Amino acid sequence: MKTLAAFVLGFAAGMVCLAAGLWSTGSLLPGHALAAPKVPEAVQFPQPAAVPPPFQPPDTSPAATPKTTPAPAAAAPDDTPALGMPVAGVDPHTLRSNFSQTRGGHAHEALDIMAPRGTEVLAVAEGNVVKLFTSKPGGLTVYQFDDTRTWCYYYAHLDRYAPGLKEGMLLRKGDVLGYVGSTGDASPDAPHLHFAVFQLGPEKHWWQGTAVDPLPLFK
Repeated sequence: MKTLAAFVLGFAAGMVCLAAGLWSTGSLLPGHALAAPKVPEAVQFPQPAAVPPPFQPPDTSPAATPKTTPAPAAAAPDDTPALGMPVAGVDPHTLRSNFSQTRGGHAHEALDIMAPRGTEVLAVAEGNVVKLFTSKPGGLTVYQFDDTRTWCYYYAHLDRYAPGLKEGMLLRKGDVLGYVGSTGDASPDAPHLHFAVFQLGPEKHWWQGTAVDPLPLFK
């Protein structure tokens, strides 16, 4: 009887402990088994590089191409004036250009035409006398504009002017305006005409412009 009583008492104590465990945990499983299983973190894969769109050729249809105005062409050599010979009796084919030579430390930018003193100097084109001027380097000089006031013709080292020559006077091609000399810084032993041609700027200054070689203009 004592053995049975001890068994019943032990069994009852075990049931009390089991009930206490159920009440505290809400489960018959061990504590470590109650934790929720860990879900593995998602694996991050690199994003694929963006694929460029297929090449599209530009639209060259007339409606898609803007219309542009072409730039004006540069002046052709034929736009330069055709000039008469400025020194009577001289054949232009016997002359050699000295336009690019250096004289007195500066560019010559003119044509020297040797001739005996007193040889007639002729207007190379029609136009007005804009300035009669005496300078130390050029001596007795004449500045003439052409009729369009695009070009200026410069005659220097004159011995004297033609009678009646004055500023504003209209000269026609071949008119006598003066005579070959050696005034200014020209050598007395080498009389000649220093002849220059320059294209005028918008200001139309008789002393200023873009020089061109005169020799090719004797057509």
